[in-house]
Amino acid sequence: MNRNAVIHATGMYVPDRIIPNSYFDTLLGEEVSTWLEENVHIFERRWCAENQSTADLCMEAARDAMQRGNVRPEEIDLLVISTDTPEYISPSTASKVQYLLGMTNAGTFDLNTACAGFVTALDLAAKYIRSDENYKTVMVIGAYAMSKYLNMTDKKTVTLFADGAGAVILKAETNTDNGFLASQLITKGEYSGYMGIYAGGTYQPITQEVVANNDHLLKFVTKFPKELNPQMWSMMAQTLNQRIGVNSNEVDHYFLTQININTIWETMDILGVDREKAPTIMHHYGYTGSACIPIAMHETITKGKVNKGDLMYFIGSGGGLAFASAAFRY
Repeated sequence: MNRNAVIHATGMYVPDRIIPNSYFDTLLGEEVSTWLEENVHIFERRWCAENQSTADLCMEAARDAMQRGNVRPEEIDLLVISTDTPEYISPSTASKVQYLLGMTNAGTFDLNTACAGFVTALDLAAKYIRSDENYKTVMVIGAYAMSKYLNMTDKKTVTLFADGAGAVILKAETNTDNGFLASQLITKGEYSGYMGIYAGGTYQPITQEVVANNDHLLKFVTKFPKELNPQMWSMMAQTLNQRIGVNSNEVDHYFLTQININTIWETMDILGVDREKAPTIMHHYGYTGSACIPIAMHETITKGKVNKGDLMYFIGSGGGLAFASAAFRY
């Protein structure tokens, strides 16, 4: 019997704290609201409360997915959390979430390929299910608490980044046409120094000087080529087309990294596909990194816009630069 990983349930969580664009007009002492609304279509975003952490976001998204999927915590065989804003450097965020949610039978690990992490984790989780009959139910969470790492004086980052978590439960099914179809991972490591949180690890441990210079916070070091994401995303979509034998218009939903609406639109234009096939959620959530793709999928599903048998492409990119794509039939 052919065994595949199918999308069983989804969930999401964003913090209650809403940060409107007007907050940054005051914070930065200049009017940025109009630029944000007109150029990136962000109107507001969610930030963690002072006492919230990445694990808190993960647990709420996980509970949502389990409730919607009627899945008990002890049924989860593996929990994979994709984040580059972890609960700790060590141990893993997943181990804490596993314990607090009572996932007593789940193995755990974290995965960090920055904002490409959720799609990378989804690919990996599907292959666990397809290759090992001991993994029947796997949860993947993409989580982001980047507000904890923002420099409040840097308008290049502070206005864009936000917090949230999205969860997906994959289940093993046999003799089905649905589920995982194909994937691709690409890294362009020459861009690894362009954007990131560069202090706090072994290369540059936290010191008083590091903190004084804000080197422990997120920073754009060098501007990325504007054409890079749409070129890579469209190329990866076309590679998926070739691998599963479809054309771009046969794909029902494109879930793409939500950092720039213009990049999403350009990608769809390159593919010759209606822009409406790429849902966007940055408008009220800001840029939520590893969480943005599962949140976009969850909202599209819960709005009744996804039907059984629909073909979905997930394409993410993030610091590193890491790129990941995956095709699933719902």
